[in-house]
Amino acid sequence: MRKIRCVIGLGAALCGGLSWTAAAMAEQQTPADGWKLVFSDEFDGTAIDPAKWHAYQDCWGGGNMERECYTRRPDNVAVHDGQLDLTAHFEKATGPALSEDMPRDGVIPPPATKPFTSGKVSTKGKFTLTYGRVEVRAKSPTGQGVWPAIWLLPEKDLYGPWPGSGEIDVMEAVNLGVKCGSCIGGVENQIYGTIHYGSNMHHYQGLSQQKAFALPKGSEGDWHTYRVDWSPDEMVWYVDGKDYSHIKLHNWRDPLQKTVPAPAVGNAPFDRPFYLILNLAIGGQWPESHDQGGVQLAGFPKSLSIDWVHIYQCDRANGCG
Repeated sequence: MRKIRCVIGLGAALCGGLSWTAAAMAEQQTPADGWKLVFSDEFDGTAIDPAKWHAYQDCWGGGNMERECYTRRPDNVAVHDGQLDLTAHFEKATGPALSEDMPRDGVIPPPATKPFTSGKVSTKGKFTLTYGRVEVRAKSPTGQGVWPAIWLLPEKDLYGPWPGSGEIDVMEAVNLGVKCGSCIGGVENQIYGTIHYGSNMHHYQGLSQQKAFALPKGSEGDWHTYRVDWSPDEMVWYVDGKDYSHIKLHNWRDPLQKTVPAPAVGNAPFDRPFYLILNLAIGGQWPESHDQGGVQLAGFPKSLSIDWVHIYQCDRANGCG
């Protein structure tokens, strides 16, 4: 049996809002016949597996004016007790102003300095997926300014620079657990599943599809299982086995994308290999524009913890259950 993080006493013990039985079933759940496991990590070692993961080191800010520098230090990227922790610290750091993934065009800007450090890892150059099921069990930090994310980007920008070649967000959230006057129940507990696409950056807001799911009250900082099922004609998002968003093929076709290289197919740009990214951003345009603004310094360090990552592909011609 996988790791059950509960203390079991007399009666029904609770695991992040679930009964022990329900939690155990959720952690043991495997896909129905037809799914083939093609990538997994249980994080049972003492460091990230370099055959599976690459850790980032930059102070770029993600194009969103985020306030973190990503580092490869164990303080920011650590594996222990069967989980990966991507941890943000309130500490000044200086590093490359561009991500290593970005083209330099012969110009290297001076180093940038940010007030936080954090962790980011991806499977770029090590594993990619075109269609399948991505499932991650994770525990997100709470507080104003936190921005945990589980997402995918294309291996190559075949259809042009972002967002033209697509982005798939399995889960992202901002400001979890913060009192929010406009939120249902008075607390920000929304997680989001999103795709981005479009001919150019100026159109991406109109060519995004995003839906929110409200985590159960009081469970914002608990363990949850996030999943997306990605097929040639549909994407479906889940939290703890409950589906909350369906996006059909015709909804992500881009009428503005006039320069897609031949042969252009109807489900572009989501018809190419994508790699998985796990990161904890701090601050930036989205979290700082909501609720109380800025970044609350109380409670640091904060961690996005990952229990496991499972990725499957359908191994049957007639589909999978």
